[in-house]
Amino acid sequence: MLSKSKIIYSCSNCGAKFPKWMGQCTQCGEWNSISEEVLRKRKSNESFFKENSVREITTINSCEKDRIAFNDNEFNRVLGGGIVKGSVILISGEPGIGKSTILLQNSINSNEKVLYISGEESAEQLNLRSKRISNNPKNCFVLTETNIEIILKNVEKTKPELIIVDSIQTIQTDIFDNSQGSTTQIKECTSILIKLAKNIGIPIIIVGHITKDGNIAGPKILEHMVDVVLHFEGDKHHQFRILRSKKNRFGSTNEIGIYEMNERGLQMVLNPSELFISKKESLEPGTSIAVSLDGDRSIMIEVQALVSSAVYGTPQRISNGFNSKRLNMLLAILEKKAGFKIGVKDVFINITGGIKIEDTAIDLAVVAAILSSNINISINGDTCFCAEIDLSGELRGVSNIDKRISEAERLGYKNIIVSNNSKIGYTAKNINILKQKNLDQVVKQIFKETD
Repeated sequence: MLSKSKIIYSCSNCGAKFPKWMGQCTQCGEWNSISEEVLRKRKSNESFFKENSVREITTINSCEKDRIAFNDNEFNRVLGGGIVKGSVILISGEPGIGKSTILLQNSINSNEKVLYISGEESAEQLNLRSKRISNNPKNCFVLTETNIEIILKNVEKTKPELIIVDSIQTIQTDIFDNSQGSTTQIKECTSILIKLAKNIGIPIIIVGHITKDGNIAGPKILEHMVDVVLHFEGDKHHQFRILRSKKNRFGSTNEIGIYEMNERGLQMVLNPSELFISKKESLEPGTSIAVSLDGDRSIMIEVQALVSSAVYGTPQRISNGFNSKRLNMLLAILEKKAGFKIGVKDVFINITGGIKIEDTAIDLAVVAAILSSNINISINGDTCFCAEIDLSGELRGVSNIDKRISEAERLGYKNIIVSNNSKIGYTAKNINILKQKNLDQVVKQIFKETD
């Protein structure tokens, strides 16, 4: 039975509700995020869901061994080995980055029975795209629907082993009269899907759009409700895509999957280190090689720096793929502790391949590239760097140093500069491990030919 319509005001950032409009949300502090919503509530039919009972934890069977694995090893790695049954996964990214492509190609190549629910494309469009990215689509059923109640009926009828919803912003429920994409609709539909996954043990993958600020559209609580949050990043005009785990209740949150976009969809990159570096005997001035670690994967990264005289009154500090605040800190250390007058010069940093690095182990490589560009002297192409720099200019050890050294040796590097505090258990055969204490020693080591 329908009730009387009611007007509420909700925050699009945190989902908080208010009796009247305000310029600033008192819960999260966001400005101009409160919008009017017409709310008309009706009784919902929850007969589809079973009633849960109290159970002793020791009597509950683990679902760890029941993970669903795709043929896509990169996707499996990011998830921690596959999809846990009954889990809810949220994948976000910019428009055109490849969210729908990677989910569709995994669906049509899966050994499991997949129900692909699309609220954005027609069945004919999905069929056309599936033929483009796969020669033998199988086990994938398509439903073009936006009403959550109709979706539940089809799930009960189809009994899939995996559900994909593309996207959550297009789904709506009859419980509320709000329009698609509103905070109330997103939150309620996600809640229903989570309840569905937990009750019948079917994993659900949800596609979420992002705002111009790069945040997932809808209430912030959406990320807290789901089990896994994946983010697709990269420039859509660039061939490489990075699938990064931002939250994972069943695995590491630092894992990344690397893909290359072509006419056949997204292809796995099996050896990313060779793509992100240019292996040369002598690098160009302003270029250095770093050994980074994302999750369990060690990757060689090429760092490029350009130092030039400031054209304007205030020197520019621009970084692509590297934290700009950390760049300012490293420049201050160079000037205060190493005596290099870079504060009056423009400094530009670029991480090749369009990848974003949060690993502090590339600090030394960034500094080396800056110094190389500043004095216009190349660094030996057989040398790579792996160390964090503290505020005193001392080198600090980094985690998983053995794995990093092993990757550098595998790719043919002859020297790796690390902190003298690094605890190394790896027995190197074809690479020299050069332990240094501070920046002064590093400068003398890499530029000793020019002394």
